[in-house]
Amino acid sequence: MKARPLFVLIFFLFSTLCAVGQTPTLNKEEVIKVNTQLVEVPVVITDRSGRPILNLKQSNFAVYEDGNPQEILDFSNSSAPFEVALLLDTSGSTRSDLQLIQHSAENFINSLRPGDRVAIIAFNQGTRDSGAPAVIEIVSPLTDDRAALRNALQRVATSNGTPYYDSLVQVADKVFGTAPTEEFRGRRALVALTDGVDSTSVSDFDEAQEKLEKRGLISFFIQVNTRPFFEDNLLGDCATALHFSPAQIRRYYKSFGAGANIERTDDFCKLGDFERLAISKKLYEIADGEMGRLAKTSGGKVFPAADLSEARAAFKNVADEIGTKYSLGYYSTNEKRDGTYRKIRVELKSAPPGSVVRAREGYTAPTN
Repeated sequence: MKARPLFVLIFFLFSTLCAVGQTPTLNKEEVIKVNTQLVEVPVVITDRSGRPILNLKQSNFAVYEDGNPQEILDFSNSSAPFEVALLLDTSGSTRSDLQLIQHSAENFINSLRPGDRVAIIAFNQGTRDSGAPAVIEIVSPLTDDRAALRNALQRVATSNGTPYYDSLVQVADKVFGTAPTEEFRGRRALVALTDGVDSTSVSDFDEAQEKLEKRGLISFFIQVNTRPFFEDNLLGDCATALHFSPAQIRRYYKSFGAGANIERTDDFCKLGDFERLAISKKLYEIADGEMGRLAKTSGGKVFPAADLSEARAAFKNVADEIGTKYSLGYYSTNEKRDGTYRKIRVELKSAPPGSVVRAREGYTAPTN
């Protein structure tokens, strides 16, 4: 009889070891949620006059992916805070108006709501050498400290080159490189003051677009029209004229396709005035198309500004937009990880007649 406690102890230890060695089972729903990304959909609702409609509830929205209804599992109303990457292009014609850019950016930050967080990104010459390549500087990381942001704006510098595509990549990789907290999920935005004409980037637009889309960022652009200044200084004597970068000249020729039968040169001084103007026109057309595409597909918007004096009003419009965004989230019923593009459609239920929906238009599915 005295051996029984020892037997019970051995049996208990054996059972415990077996339990530790077992792999816990998950039901199908849990596996799907672990392996499937939450699709985040920012939405703005306006009435016929363009005024935002606020105070809508989750029950007012329906979401479809490739025509198939999805269950909304995450919802934030328009009062929830945002995280914003503020990109300031201080190259080219804007260099002489740095103070105006700083004041406009400060007004934008002051127009945001308590709880909104901002990071500031700008271009910098890096050295005193005017021929040195421009560098991208994260002047301030994400913070809601308004005094710290005002101080950071005073450190914004200027540059000769425009690494615009590279700056978009850095916004995605460095400013928003980590997953958002619950509070900011689906509520992250890029706000860029720029003409969108890249001159010195290593990255290209496709890479930048893919990274911004992967992060689920909403893209807003204050598009400053620098073309008149650029073309006024582009013509005439090669020694004194503004030059295209080799990357810009290659981008121009690439727009014709590989098989186009045209004479090509990388030497700016061999370009006549007519061809210089043609290249300039094409570069600005490319920039227009790229900004429009990023804004439309992400649920953002482009705000044209004839010059920097109009930037303050444009910044106010962006702040108003950010303050009226809803955010929806769902796990796709399409479990394939095939890298295909999925179209998103948002519909309203029980909303005022004539309501207009502007939302993220789609996303690229992950791959294995």
